[in-house]
Amino acid sequence: MVDTETVDLASEDAQDEGSGVIQLARANDMLPGQIHLLPVASRPFFPGQAVPLMMAAEHWSTTLHAVGETEHKILGVVLVKSETSEDAGPGDFYPVGTACRVHRVHRQEGHLQVLVECLQRFHIDGWVHDKVPFNARVSYLPEPAGAPDDQVRAYAMAVINTIKELLPLNPLYVEELRMFLDRFGPDDPSHLADFAASLTTSKREQLQEVLEEVQLLPRMEKVLVLLNNELELAKAQQKIRRSVEERMQTQQREFMLKEQLKAIQKELGIAKDDRTAELDKFKARLTTLTLTAEAQKRVDEEMEKMGMLETGSPEYSVTRNYLDWITLLPWGQHSQDKLDLKRARRILDRDHYGLKDVKERMLEFLAVGIHKGEIAGSIILLVGPPGVGKTSIGRSIADALGRRFYRFSVGGIRDEAEIKGHRRTYIGAMPGKFLQAIKDAGTANPVIMLDEIDKIGASYHGDPASALLEVLDPEQNSDFLDHYLDLRFDLSKVLFVCTANTTDSIPGPLLDRMELITLAGYIAEEKLQIARKYLLPRQIDRAGLPKGTIRLDTTTLRALIDGYARDAGVRRLEKQLGKIVRKVAVRMLEGAQTPITVGETDLKGYLGSPVFRDERKLSGPGVVTGLAWTAMGGATLSIEAVRAHEQGRGIKLTGQLGDVMKESAEIAYSYLTSHARQYNAEPGYFDKAFIHLHVPAGATPKDGPSAGITMASAILSLARNLPVRRIAMTGEITLTGEVFPIGGVREKLIAARRAGFKEIILPEDNRGEYEEVPEHIRKGFLIHFASRFEDVVPLLFKA
Repeated sequence: MVDTETVDLASEDAQDEGSGVIQLARANDMLPGQIHLLPVASRPFFPGQAVPLMMAAEHWSTTLHAVGETEHKILGVVLVKSETSEDAGPGDFYPVGTACRVHRVHRQEGHLQVLVECLQRFHIDGWVHDKVPFNARVSYLPEPAGAPDDQVRAYAMAVINTIKELLPLNPLYVEELRMFLDRFGPDDPSHLADFAASLTTSKREQLQEVLEEVQLLPRMEKVLVLLNNELELAKAQQKIRRSVEERMQTQQREFMLKEQLKAIQKELGIAKDDRTAELDKFKARLTTLTLTAEAQKRVDEEMEKMGMLETGSPEYSVTRNYLDWITLLPWGQHSQDKLDLKRARRILDRDHYGLKDVKERMLEFLAVGIHKGEIAGSIILLVGPPGVGKTSIGRSIADALGRRFYRFSVGGIRDEAEIKGHRRTYIGAMPGKFLQAIKDAGTANPVIMLDEIDKIGASYHGDPASALLEVLDPEQNSDFLDHYLDLRFDLSKVLFVCTANTTDSIPGPLLDRMELITLAGYIAEEKLQIARKYLLPRQIDRAGLPKGTIRLDTTTLRALIDGYARDAGVRRLEKQLGKIVRKVAVRMLEGAQTPITVGETDLKGYLGSPVFRDERKLSGPGVVTGLAWTAMGGATLSIEAVRAHEQGRGIKLTGQLGDVMKESAEIAYSYLTSHARQYNAEPGYFDKAFIHLHVPAGATPKDGPSAGITMASAILSLARNLPVRRIAMTGEITLTGEVFPIGGVREKLIAARRAGFKEIILPEDNRGEYEEVPEHIRKGFLIHFASRFEDVVPLLFKA
């Protein structure tokens, strides 16, 4: 049930008790000096208005009840400075308000609907009660009396004319003007000014200024300003409304005309539906392409089929997508190669420091292309540790040739369809990666990089490595067949650049089709120059810092490389430099003066404790240092042998060795047991000794054919009970004592230099590879070449 109650406060008897005759009196004569106040937060009320009010009953019912108990039924309505009337206190009331007679109070659903008649301005002189219900002593501000002078009449006419201009712009003003004229005449300037102010949507502070202005002429000046502002606002709104209506009418008109045009074209038989428009688009694309005869025949057949299919059928969508792919491929479009050797050398030197042998190989490759007049029919494989610049060399090759570059990683691909595409019968079918690369490049002879080719996988979806054979075979890729297109596309002009960390996991037939270029990694001196010339400036630029903000001297960079970035590449080095730059950026924002110098002793504060430490120098009988190759570059490998017990002969191997290294250890053991007397070992030593051979860092898997002589030397040192000199070695051994060649000579020399070895034993068969190593890497080494183990033994022990 809705709580409703209506009380007509003004209808109470105002009759004379004796005569019963109604006594009329002017409103001014009945205004009391003490009244209740009602705060309003939206806008002030002006005398001469009849205004409905809506307020919350829980806050203001006590105020209206108090007003209803008075004889005069007068309520003071005052604007407050607070956001809501409920939050108002005595300090929020403006000093001038309007005295109103309450005519009707209607209570409904927790709200009070009040109709008030605004009578006269008043000024708050003092508070009688400063809580709800508010009560104050007031004095009334009289309206100007007497006939208005000429200036006031002029302002009144200006106000009336402005109101006339407003009437056509807002129909609501017409009704309010009619209500005003029912009560007052146009020759009443005071009420006219108040009425005009109430018409506007001005700010409450501006309206309060008008209410507080008692003098007629200044009040009318303020009102005229507000009216003119309202007029400008109404004109702007009218202009916006008209513009929107015109735009809507224009769009409706264009829509109707287009529909009529379609109908006319259809009647005349010249209309183009969606299917015709698509076919015209494909024909326009074909004008710039040079298709093979097979491809042209297939396109003609598919376009004829598309012309007969319904646009809503599934086959239409399949055919449309097929034609879209065919016409987007750059058939016969080739970019012009920039066959300039000097330019290519300049670009390679600009982008990469060092790698002289790799650059020479690339320039030789380009030189052959220059003599032929084109670069085609070659697949380059760049092999090296992470971070040595394999991918960036591919970009530099594309830049040197002026070709488009497209890179995608084949690492982890297990589906053959990723290479050769899906059949068109499958939902969502699309061509393979290579045709996608050709489409994105926009030419038929881009440089396509296949990153991480050594990590390609195989699954029940097929063998993607085998699928690559057709792509990467210069004798076959001129007729590459993609399953989606089912057409031959010529890939022979594409320059393929593949990258890998190692060749071990690349299938032999695939490796055989590629031209191998090895990037061995950088020595410390090369890293130093790369950090100074490339990495540090790039990190400073990426951080948005000015040039020269950070200073790292040579000593600091060497310590950084040796302690935090010892791997073969420079990626870890760049990360560490980036960490330093970021911490410097923080210090700059905290007020540090630039340039900021980072010294060797500061590195721990910037980067923490060193990641790499000097390798422990193990010594004693049975301990020998070997050289190994890893995917991260070269490394030194200490091998230990001890006599475990004398309860039986044999050998035990630990250190997570692979099958090849286990075989090498067994071969070394067998060789020495059969030649113990030849190498001055104690006769019968191996008959009673159970030997334990261990390769430290057991958590790291180790394998490869290069530790044979190292293991044999460790066992011989143990048998003779003599420590081995500070010498590092690498080479494989056979049962007859032959020393076989190994790989990764450059990487192993770099590892030996890092570990501080000056004397190294290499297989005789690696002499040629050693001589190809750059002079700055070989400098300072004493190299011994051994063809048999007899050549190794005299070098092991001190004379």
